[in-house]
Amino acid sequence: MRFFNTTGPVVAADHYCIPPLERLNLADVRRFIRDKRYFVLHAPRQTGKTSALLALRDLLNAEDAYRCVYVNVEAGQAAREDVEQVIRTFLGELAVRASLTLDDEFLLKIWSGILAEFGPHAAVRVALTRWAKADSKPLVLLIDEIDALIGDSLLSVLRQLRAGYDLRPEGFPQSVVLCGVRDVRDYRIQSTAENALIAGGSAFNIRARSLRLGDFSRDEVIALLGQHTEETGQVFTAAALETVWTQTQGQPYLVNALADETCFYDGDAADRLRPITADDILEAQEQLILRRETHLDQLADKLKEERVRRVVEPLLSGVEERRFIDRDLEYVRDLGLVAQDRPVRIGNPIYAEVVPRELTWVIQEEFEQETAWYVTADGSLNVVKLMAEFQTFFRAHSEHWVTRFQYQEAGPQLLLQAFLQRIVNSGGRIEREYGLGRGRTDLLIIWPQGDVTRKVVIECKLLHKSLDQTIADGLEQTAEYMDRCDAEAGHLVIFDRREGRRWEDKIFHFRRRSVSGVEIEVWGM
Repeated sequence: MRFFNTTGPVVAADHYCIPPLERLNLADVRRFIRDKRYFVLHAPRQTGKTSALLALRDLLNAEDAYRCVYVNVEAGQAAREDVEQVIRTFLGELAVRASLTLDDEFLLKIWSGILAEFGPHAAVRVALTRWAKADSKPLVLLIDEIDALIGDSLLSVLRQLRAGYDLRPEGFPQSVVLCGVRDVRDYRIQSTAENALIAGGSAFNIRARSLRLGDFSRDEVIALLGQHTEETGQVFTAAALETVWTQTQGQPYLVNALADETCFYDGDAADRLRPITADDILEAQEQLILRRETHLDQLADKLKEERVRRVVEPLLSGVEERRFIDRDLEYVRDLGLVAQDRPVRIGNPIYAEVVPRELTWVIQEEFEQETAWYVTADGSLNVVKLMAEFQTFFRAHSEHWVTRFQYQEAGPQLLLQAFLQRIVNSGGRIEREYGLGRGRTDLLIIWPQGDVTRKVVIECKLLHKSLDQTIADGLEQTAEYMDRCDAEAGHLVIFDRREGRRWEDKIFHFRRRSVSGVEIEVWGM
C-alpha cells in the first residue's frame, strides 16, 4: 500500500503524489537549459523542490541529450566559513553523485588533486571545466540547498560558477540550477574575509530567471487524496476535502501530514475504511500542532528572527496599516509564512494557529487556571465568567506579562489568546483570523456540548479613535463575524494602551446591541 509522504523526496512506487514535473513550468525549464541559462528554483521547505529536481535529472538523462547530475550541498553547512572544507564536501558529494547517476568516475578520480593544486577558491571552476571537456555531451548541474551555505563559503561557490560561465558548454556546465528556500537575489552574505555584506545578486549576476515552485492547487489536493480512495476504498467526505484545502491552502507538507494522520494513525486498523470527516481533519491538525512536528517547529523557530517579527507582529496586533521593509516581506514570503498575494496575511490557517500558540506556549503552562472552573453543570462553557476572570488578571498582571513577549506590540492580544487556549484546549478549540488592515483580531471558540456545538466570538480591538467610535465599529464587526460563523454569542474586547490612562478609566463591562440588533458583551481593558 502506498502512503502519504511527509519526509524527503517522493517516490511514486511508495507514495501518493502529484507527479513532480507537472508542478514545474517544464516548457520554461527546457528552454532555459537549451539556451544555456543559469537559473534559480526556490520555494519554502517541504514543498517538493528536491522531488522536482530529481525528476528533472531523470528526464534529461533518459532523453540522452545531456548528462545531468543532482547534488545536495547542505552537508557543507556544518563547516560554516571554512571554505576549504566546504569545497571539499561539495566536490566529493558531486563526484559520488556523478558516479552513481551516470556511472561516470572522471570527477571522482581528479577532484582531490585539483583541490590540492589550485586551492578552494579555484577548485570548483577547474574541476567543472575538466569534467565538461571530458565528454562532448553538455553537462547540466542541479545544486540543491545552496542557501544552506553561508558567508565566504557561499561566496566562493557562487563566484566560481560565475567565473566559468563564459566557457559553457564545451568547458563548463551548459546550465546550472540553484535551488533553495530563497531566491539568490535576496541573499545578504556576510563575508568575514572582506568584512562586507555582499548581495547575492552581485555575486551571481548570471542568473537568468527565478522560478518559484508553488503549493498544490485545489484540484491537486483533491487528486492527491483521491489516490488513497482509489487504492483503498476509504473516502474523504466533501466537507473533509474542503477542510484540508481551507486549512492548508495547498501547502504540500501540511496536506500530506493531515491525510497521513487521519488515514493511517487515527483509530484502530478495523476502522480504517470508515469515511474521513471534517472533524477528523481538524483533530489531526490539533495533533500535529501539539506534537510540534518538525515542519511546524522549524517554522515557529523563525519567529525569533527580528526581520520576521517586523512583519508578523503587526498582523497579530490588528493594526490598520503598516509599511514593511521590502526585504523583510520577501523573506517571510520565501519562508511560506506569509501568503504570496495581497493582502499581507499568514500563509494558511494552520500557520495562523501555530504562530500565536508558539509565541505563548510557555506562558500557557504558567497560568494557574483550570477548565473545570468555567464549565457549568450542563457542560457549557461560561464565557462571561471566563472573560471577567481574564479582565481581573489583565489589570493585575498585564504589565509584567506583556513585557515577557518578544512581540510586545501584540502583547495584549497574545495574552488573551494564551489565557483562552489554556482553558478551551481541554474541551474545545479556538479558530483565529488576523491580518494587516483588519483593525481587529477575530477569535472563535468552538465548544462541544453533548450533541450540540456552541460557538462564541471574541473580537479584539485596539483603542485608536474615540472610545465611542471604537465600540461602534467593533460592534458591527463582531456582529458580522457572528453571522458568518453562526455563533450564538459575541464579546468585544477593547484594549486601551494609551499612555497615562488609569485602570479605573480603562476597565468596564456592559452589554450593547449592534445596528443589526445582536446583543454583544463589551469589555474594556
